[in-house]
Amino acid sequence: MNEMRIATLRRERGWTQERLAETSGIAVRTVQRLERGNEASLETLSAIARALDVPVRELFAAEDGAALDAGVRGLDERTEAAAAAAASDQAARDRFAAGFWSMSTALGVLFGIVTVVLLVLHVWSALVFLLVGAYWAVRYPVGRFLLDTVMGPRLDRRWPLSHASGAPVRAAR
Repeated sequence: MNEMRIATLRRERGWTQERLAETSGIAVRTVQRLERGNEASLETLSAIARALDVPVRELFAAEDGAALDAGVRGLDERTEAAAAAAASDQAARDRFAAGFWSMSTALGVLFGIVTVVLLVLHVWSALVFLLVGAYWAVRYPVGRFLLDTVMGPRLDRRWPLSHASGAPVRAAR
């Protein structure tokens, strides 16, 4: 392989070998070996490149892309394609979650309007407002439970490169 620039890139960020190892998810000994010039797998190089936030090709001293192994060049392309797919999956999952929260809000508003109309028509007593308040009190915890426990596994299968967010997502405008 070509000469590596891992140590230079790491020092430019002010990182120790330990921090690079922790951020990339590889062993400190592996970082030390790579900085001494030992070869690494494409997976290890990809993890280091992600941690340093650079394309894999920038880990090498050779600027000529033709001089790099075809696997390394292809890895950059596959990494970019995977990132685009993950962003697309996440956007779709976020749209679903936003729709879910919009629907729960619309149901609450509709419930409130129906309650007011029935009160005006003297069909129900004013105590029914407790039900409206109860709906709004349990809306978020029940919604979180449904999204995480019931719908979450289905969403994971449908959009495998996405993750659940911790708070209600606002609908895209």
